[in-house]
Amino acid sequence: MAGSTTSEQPSAAGGRPGRPLIVTEDPALLDDLLRLCAAAGATPEVRHGPPERGGGWEAAPLVLVGDDAARRLRGTPRSGGVVLVGRDQDDPGVWRRAVEIGADHVLMLPDGEQWLVDRIADVAEGVGRPALTVGVIGGRGGAGASTLACALAVTSAREGLRTLLVDADPLGGGLDILLGGETADGLRWPAFAASRGRVGSGALEESLPELHALRVLSWDRGDCLAIAPQAVRAVLAAARRRGGTVVVDLPRRTDDGVAEILAQLDLGILVVPAELRAVAAAGRVASAVGMVLRDLRVAVRGPYAPGLDDHEVARLLGLPLAGELPVESGLSRVADGKEPPGAGGRGPLARFCKDFWERALVEAGAA
Repeated sequence: MAGSTTSEQPSAAGGRPGRPLIVTEDPALLDDLLRLCAAAGATPEVRHGPPERGGGWEAAPLVLVGDDAARRLRGTPRSGGVVLVGRDQDDPGVWRRAVEIGADHVLMLPDGEQWLVDRIADVAEGVGRPALTVGVIGGRGGAGASTLACALAVTSAREGLRTLLVDADPLGGGLDILLGGETADGLRWPAFAASRGRVGSGALEESLPELHALRVLSWDRGDCLAIAPQAVRAVLAAARRRGGTVVVDLPRRTDDGVAEILAQLDLGILVVPAELRAVAAAGRVASAVGMVLRDLRVAVRGPYAPGLDDHEVARLLGLPLAGELPVESGLSRVADGKEPPGAGGRGPLARFCKDFWERALVEAGAA
């Protein structure tokens, strides 16, 4: 069981890694907390009595106070990041003691173990602002969504942002191929099929192929065509914790795994060619995706059918306009053996992507 008493504070100032502090004289509780710290990949500092002013008490990004030590810490100044840990779920006085020591949360073992492991792991990894996460989906087949997703990721990396490109479509042929890295060393989706609980964000990033200054999570050439929703949730959550940007190339279907991704997106881009059949097909895609994703915008790709322009397509779909995708060779086809979309930083597609990130990062407060 875990509960809040005040607003949650950042794990570490400025997102820098730090050591959690444990304060308890209960040997059994200390053993449990050390075990949970080990599971989260953190090495804590341990105090058995009231801390001295300054030092670890004030500097630690997270303080785990055993309920046995709460009375001795009453009135000790601390600006957040304190968790009161106990075992007696029927003790009504625990909330009063939590307020007296300025605790953010009250947690009872063993029920709250997973929550506490996640919180400690955030401290160990130096979690700051989560990545701005953008999904790209085609309004119909061949709309150019995969190419746009690659171009957005390449542009983000070129601008100096930590960038991860996620291929969520097992039937799409593999974004690593589009980036020219099908033989690059690193893990693909099937390696994470058994993931449960929390995936370490640093370990995830280091395990993936690095192509064009970004990391890529794609599919291999094997028979695995689906990943359990729990694994999808854990992997994407780990990707987002590293900050920067995450770009996801989405399939045009919505199963449980895709729903897990949609729930973690900050915004989506629906790529729609400016023709009536494509608009009709995109309407169905938008209806399905919009059930989970609140911020879905349309990017319109020419050439335009008679009577259509980008604003009219957006009006017909009832979606905000993300912009007009330029007509450029290679937007809707794999650039066989050539540099990936947007890699040169020149041309209308690269300019579209640069303008998109400038607006989106300002909107997200990340610029």
